Amino acid sequence: MNREINIFQSEGIMRKICVVLIAIACSLACAGRAQDTNALKTEIGIFESQTGVVIVKGFGQVGSVSTGGAVISVRCKESTSLATGRKDYGIAVEIEANQWQGRAIVDYDELDALLNGMDSLGKMTYGVTGLPGFDAAFTTKSGLQFIAYGNKQQGGIRTFLQYDDGPRVSLASDQWVQLVNLIGQARATLDSLRASK
Repeated sequence: MNREINIFQSEGIMRKICVVLIAIACSLACAGRAQDTNALKTEIGIFESQTGVVIVKGFGQVGSVSTGGAVISVRCKESTSLATGRKDYGIAVEIEANQWQGRAIVDYDELDALLNGMDSLGKMTYGVTGLPGFDAAFTTKSGLQFIAYGNKQQGGIRTFLQYDDGPRVSLASDQWVQLVNLIGQARATLDSLRASK
């Protein structure tokens, strides 16, 4: 009788272990799929993920903005398929903050809307809503967020940059303008590359 009870108990433990292992495997598979999906949200990301052809990924540093705890760098991107000669353009915004690093890709065709959105966010006032606080954001295809946040009780309107699961990076008004200018310079560089092709 004791032997039968032990067998049933060990079968129950084995079932629990199997359920836990299956749950872990499923969560890892879902996480892997989410990362692949995130990488392919931009046109240039899809273009660069082609297989069976040589893709040349050109890049050039435009500049960077340093805040108290972060460095934000802007780079131009030009990717070329050697098989077809087709080119795709964009920028990379790299963030290093509090031992966290992230690189967001922004397609060339998003840059005008991004610059207009940053201009609007940089000029945001409490008149945007009848309520005492607001949180306004412009989000790119890859999930890079440019944010303006205001709360009358806390005083002042602040601007931030955030990507993926990284920290919100606070930007003073002069740092915000500097970042806008870097993205504008990147667009001008890409405009000249596109005109010469």
